[in-house]
Amino acid sequence: MDESPAYEPLATDLARPVVVFVEDEADLVAMAGAYLRRDGFRVVTASDTRSAAAALREHDADLMVLDLGLPDGNGLDLLRGVRAGRHLPVIILTGWSSERERVVGLELGADDYVVKPFSLPELAARIRAVLRRSRPQADPVLRYGTLVIDTASHEVTADGEQLALTPLEYALLAFLAAEPRRVFTTAQLLSAGWGWASERQSPSVVEHVYRLRRKLTDAGVDRPRIVTVRGTGYRLDP
Repeated sequence: MDESPAYEPLATDLARPVVVFVEDEADLVAMAGAYLRRDGFRVVTASDTRSAAAALREHDADLMVLDLGLPDGNGLDLLRGVRAGRHLPVIILTGWSSERERVVGLELGADDYVVKPFSLPELAARIRAVLRRSRPQADPVLRYGTLVIDTASHEVTADGEQLALTPLEYALLAFLAAEPRRVFTTAQLLSAGWGWASERQSPSVVEHVYRLRRKLTDAGVDRPRIVTVRGTGYRLDP
């Protein structure tokens, strides 16, 4: 295999949070969805309460952005249903004149609200802030023998020496190391980190795994190992 640089997509975070965006204004959905995807989120959209409920059943959402004025009902009813089942972080969207709805939404357990019209960077910042507050603080350092992965600084060391990994090589290693022994299919890696849905792009996954393995070997790391599960994908064995 040649030494030319592998293609590096814009999205390098293989554990991007899943945001369910519930809004019936098509233009806003298109703009917000595109912005949030570029900003590192996976976005599932819904235009009414029925499709939103289906999206929440089908996807393991990390957060929901919910417009309260939906064509088939009030978003507050959907919020009540969500709160009755589990704690899913929710940011509500309201108009300037909808103070009562904002108050009721917060009383029902919404984590934050954004008033229309809003800037997309503000929405992304609020989503990140709510996710930080809602998630338990885990140890940011993963250790496997002499290999240390610092998920806060995005640094990887082997026996104290820093490894020169590309952003995607780092993200791939950190993703596999976060759930050792779990097998991830090429399709899962493609959709989670590369932002691609086509298996025709799978050679890029193979190439990045090859390069990552070689760098670990050159650094003297024999464990953990990235194992190919034939016909399925990859796992990391401690």
